[in-house]
Amino acid sequence: MPADTLPLDLRRRFFAEEIEAVARLRTPALREALATVPRERFLPPGPWVTLGDVDLLSPGRHISTPDADPARVYHNIGIAIDPTRQLFNGQPSTLATWIDALAPAPGQRVVHIGAGLGYYTAVMAQMVGPRGRVIAYEVDAALAAAARENLAIYPWVDVRSDDASSPLDADFDAMLVNAGVTHPLDSWLDRLLVGGRLLLPLTSAMPAMGATIGKGLGWLVTRASAADFTARVAGIVAVYCAVGLRDERLSERIGKSMMAGPMKWQSVTRLRRDAHEAGDACWLHDERFCLSA
Repeated sequence: MPADTLPLDLRRRFFAEEIEAVARLRTPALREALATVPRERFLPPGPWVTLGDVDLLSPGRHISTPDADPARVYHNIGIAIDPTRQLFNGQPSTLATWIDALAPAPGQRVVHIGAGLGYYTAVMAQMVGPRGRVIAYEVDAALAAAARENLAIYPWVDVRSDDASSPLDADFDAMLVNAGVTHPLDSWLDRLLVGGRLLLPLTSAMPAMGATIGKGLGWLVTRASAADFTARVAGIVAVYCAVGLRDERLSERIGKSMMAGPMKWQSVTRLRRDAHEAGDACWLHDERFCLSA
C-alpha cells in the first residue's frame, strides 16, 4: 500500500508546515523551500533506514520504511545516507531551526560544511536564489560527487570535496557547519561579513559511539562589528564528528564545560578573539577563541 494518498507536492507542503510548527520557524522562504525541494532526490534509493528522536543514541533501534514510496521521507526523521557509518540526512526540525537562525536571503552568499548528499544545501540554494551563491563542502569524495550531481540544477552552488580548512575565496553572509567541530577556524570568522551569522556545533566525542558521534551545543555566532562577535546557544546537539576539524584537547574541555550546566552556557554572549586570561566569565577558553559571558 502507498504511504499516503496525497499527491507528492501536497505531501511536501504538509511536511513543510509541520516542520514550521514543530521548529517554530520564522522565515517564510524556508518553509517554501522545504515545500519545494524534493528530499527523495538527495537520498539513496528506498526503502530507507530512518532515525527518530528515540533512536539518536541507540544504533540498534533504526528501522526501515516498508517500501520506497517517496512520501515515507516527509516526516521529521533522519534518513540514512550510509547506515553502516551512522551517516544520516539530518532531522528536519533540527536543521531547519539552524537554517532559520541563519535566515539566508535572496542574493546572499552561504557556506555549508558537511553537505552530505546536498538536501539542506538545496534548501539554502532555493532561499538565496540564482543571484546568490552557495559553497558546499563535503570531505567524503563519493558523497561530494553525488551531491555535485544532485545539485546540478542549481548553477549557483559550488560543491567542493574538502574539509573546509583551506582559506575561503570570498566573504559570506551565513555559514552552516553541519558536523561536530571543536573550534571555529580563523578563516571562517575572518570571512564573515558584519551582520553575518555562523551556526557552529561544538561537540565532545562520545567513546561509546566509537568517537563518530559527538554531543555538545550549537552556537549562533554573529559578527556585530569588525572586531566583535556575539554568541548564543542555539540548542543541544548530537551529531557526526567532522573530519579534520577537531582538536581532541578541546573535545575533552567541551565535555567538562557542558558539565557546568545550562545556567553557565546560557550566560554566554560573546565570542572573543583577543588575548586574555581564563576567568569566571569564560565558558570555553582557548588561545584562539573564547566563549564568554
